[in-house]
Order: sequence, then C-alpha cells, then structure tokens
Amino acid sequence: MTPIVRLYWLISLFLMPMSFLWLHSSTGRELSIQAVLAAPVPLTVFLFLLMWTLVGALELLFSVSNLRRNYPVLANIRYALEFIRPEIQQYFIKNNVEEKPFSRERRNLIYRRAKGASDTLPFGTEQEILQEGYRSLLHSMNVTEVAEEHIRVIFGGPACKKPYSSSRLNVSALSFGALSSNAIAALNKGAAMGNFAHNTGEGSISQYHRQGGDIVWQIGTAYFGCRNSDGSFNDEAFATRAADEAVKMIEIKLSQGAKPSHGGILPGAKVTQEIAQIRLVEVGETVYSPPVHPEFSTPKGLLEFVHRLRNLSGGKPVGFKLCLGRKIEFMAIVKAMLETEILPDFITIDGAEGGTGAAPVEFSNRLGTPCLEATYYIHQVLIGAGLRQHIKLISAGQTATGFDMLEKIIVGADTVNVARAMMMALGCVQALACNTNRCPTGVATQNPSRARAINVEEKSHRVHNYHHTTTQAFLDLCGAMGFSNPDDLSPADLHSRCEGGSKNFDQIYQPLIERQLHSESIPEYYRDDWQMASAEHF
Repeated sequence: MTPIVRLYWLISLFLMPMSFLWLHSSTGRELSIQAVLAAPVPLTVFLFLLMWTLVGALELLFSVSNLRRNYPVLANIRYALEFIRPEIQQYFIKNNVEEKPFSRERRNLIYRRAKGASDTLPFGTEQEILQEGYRSLLHSMNVTEVAEEHIRVIFGGPACKKPYSSSRLNVSALSFGALSSNAIAALNKGAAMGNFAHNTGEGSISQYHRQGGDIVWQIGTAYFGCRNSDGSFNDEAFATRAADEAVKMIEIKLSQGAKPSHGGILPGAKVTQEIAQIRLVEVGETVYSPPVHPEFSTPKGLLEFVHRLRNLSGGKPVGFKLCLGRKIEFMAIVKAMLETEILPDFITIDGAEGGTGAAPVEFSNRLGTPCLEATYYIHQVLIGAGLRQHIKLISAGQTATGFDMLEKIIVGADTVNVARAMMMALGCVQALACNTNRCPTGVATQNPSRARAINVEEKSHRVHNYHHTTTQAFLDLCGAMGFSNPDDLSPADLHSRCEGGSKNFDQIYQPLIERQLHSESIPEYYRDDWQMASAEHF
C-alpha cells in the first residue's frame, strides 16, 4: 500500500467521523437544515472530507487509471495541471518567436492589423537571422510602387468564358460545419468589403457564405451540394448552384495539406436539418467522404471532369487543389493536359504545413510537400511543359504576413490563400481546440452558445483590415525590392541561409526553361519522373 493510499484511509477512517462529530456538536446536536447551514465552517470541512472519501473510494476500487488507483484524489491535481498546460506554455513560458504553429510575434501582428492598430516592431528583430534555413530578401536602391494594373490577377484560360479578377490574397477553404455560422458570415462580409474571394471549403455553399463576398466553390470527394443519394455527382444540382452570380470559380479538391490521401466522416449527430439541406444528405445519417473522387480515377479523367464542370458552370474558371505528393503523379496530370488539350484555369497548391481542423497526427506530420517547395516544383514543371502562361497558381500554407505572401509569389504563385490567419482576425487565440467543438472564441465550433461571441459586423471589419494591411505590406516589399509588377519576381529573389552564406531558390532547386521537358536536355531532377509518367494512370 502506497503512502498516499494510507493517507487516504487515515482521512476516511479517522478525520471523516471526526468532522461529522464537529458538525454535530456545532449544531447543538440538532441536524436540521437550518442548524447545519448556521455552522458554515464545520459544514464545509465535512462536505470536503465526504467528497474526498467518496471520490477516493471510487478511484481506488474502480478507476482504470493507474495513477488514480495508486494516488486516489491527489492524482487529479496532475490531470488538472496537464489540462491547462497548453495555456501555461502559451502565455508564460514560450517566447515571442518559438511557439508553434504560429508564434506569438506572428499572432500579435495579425491581431494588431485586424484591429487597425500599430504594427511596427521596436528595438530590432527577435529572429535568428543567421540560423540555417532563415529566408530573406534583397532590397533595391531603386524603390518603386506596384502599378495599379498589377495589384489584381485575371483567372481564366483559353477555354474560360467568364474570367475572374482576383485579389492577390484570398480566404482559403473554410467550411460551414468546421467553422461556426457567425465566423463564416463575418469572413464573407469582410471579403465583400475588401473585394476578395472566400473559398467555401468542401461543405458546400451555405446562406452564411452569401453576405456579398465573391465565392470560390470547392467540390470535394463527397460532392456536398451537388450529389445524388448514393454519393455520385449530380450535374443538375451542380449547375443550379454554380449559376449563382456570387460563385466566381470552381475548385476540385484532390487533397489537402493537413491530411492528404485521407477521407473524412461527418457523424450523423452533426447532420442537422440545416446541414442536410446545404450538403444534400439525409438528416441524422453519417456521411463518408472517400479519399478519392468517385467520378474519375486517371489524369485524363480528372481533366475531363474539369471540362464537364466548366461547361455546366457556363464557362467559369475551374481548377483543382492538391497537396503535392509523388511528383510522377503530377507529371502524369501535365501529360494528360498535353494529350487532351484540356487545361485547368488554375491549380491550388496546399502545403503540408497547412490545415485548420482535425487530422490524424501521422498524416499531418509526415505526409505531403511543404508549400514553397511544392509551389516552386509545380511552377517549374508547367514552364517546362510550355503551359504556365495558361494556368494560374494559388499557393496556401501558413500565411500570416506580407513576406509570407511575397515568398510564395516569388517561387511561382500568382495569388495566395490564407485560412488560419483569417480565423485569428476573427478572434482565434490558437487554443488548439478546433477538433473538440469547444473552441473558446466561437470560431471553430457548432455550439451556438459559443458562436454567439462573434459579432459579425465587428469581425467582418477586422477581416477586411487584416486583408488590406497584409496586402499593402506585400506591395510595399515588392516596391522595396525595385519591382512595379509582382509577376516579375523570380525564385532567384528569395534567399535561404545555409552554411557559408546564403543561396537563392534557383540555386537550391533545379529551374527549367520554357518547353524544356519536350527537349532532349531534361535535367536529371525531372527526367525519370517525366519519362515514366503516363496520362492513363496516376
């Protein structure tokens, strides 16, 4: 028997009866409710010891926890401290630059910009600028301003009938269901104020997405909002929703950074009448999102689906989103583009560091290619195939600042999507409770009592402020580097610290020249994958 257990028995067998006798004597040996309440001190001691005895007995005899069996009652102190450990780490232990996934410095910058407060930095940088892997830019003596005509980007390739003029920074995929109704409404209203786009996520278009902002409708593997009862694609339902004037582009989701090649489950308990109407599923029934699309299984099939959606939408820009995995499979898609002559209007590249919700730890930590590397690679392959001028690239993956935008555009993106920083603009405090439905700020929850904390009118202004100031910081950096057009930036303009100095991205990775993949001089880094890739299979 451990000393703690002996202490428990001492309290239970000796102090408990003694406390009862004290209470009894304090009430004049009258145990009526009025008499007991008139003796608060002995009553409190008695109730505490009674609770100690009951809880300790239950844990000692029935608990499945080893600690609670050996240390009844007292072991709960350990679990209580463990419960608040993330908050203790976040607020009292971690410094401004070491917290993950977003440091205190980056979060404070988002909050200040969202509130319209000063975002300047006092007394010099806290970053380790000589640390290996530290990325930086080289400024120019010829400071300029980005021309008005280069601030936005036109999406729409040769087959597109309804091109879309896009902001350089837009809201990434955030579904109603993952986020609360008030959060979605505030994001879309902020997008309307700032003239930027809001990606629906794969949960389809809800009434909360219709607050005046431009919409990018994401189609996932479960085809929410455009499905038949068996989960197959419904052309008529898609065409009806795609005809909405607010829908500016269509995005087919192949995979996402948080959990590439992984499906999902929407538990029946979460399928309310409202969710069922939005997603075209049955109320109360569990819905499975497969890891792959039922409508196609080959690179050519993907592009035929792109063509099908473009026609059904009346010619709106259609593209696909992926987290880059096996490079040969992306090259297979590029070969299918060349053989079918069907081109997506855009490709969204999600980095392995991305993700706003729940994902298996192994998938989140170990699968996928980081955003910058993936963006660089896809950009170069499209150049080498002679297709880059027809396809726009959207890059997503832990964006918080103007520099984060700039480095993605430097390595090949045309625009950038941001999710978690937009959640922080709404009030997210990185509580890391997105998968529990207990988000303390009401952002990532379906609990109406928590979601009511978000004032849609107020938070939409903060979303707008954050977008405007971050985009302006990006434009200011471009000007400081001497560029009046962000499209003139190249991977050679981004430097990464390494042993003995620094290298630019074209020195770290292998660039391609226009149509080089069609020649005999394909660099070794690309050659084997390109030669083995087939448009007929992934």
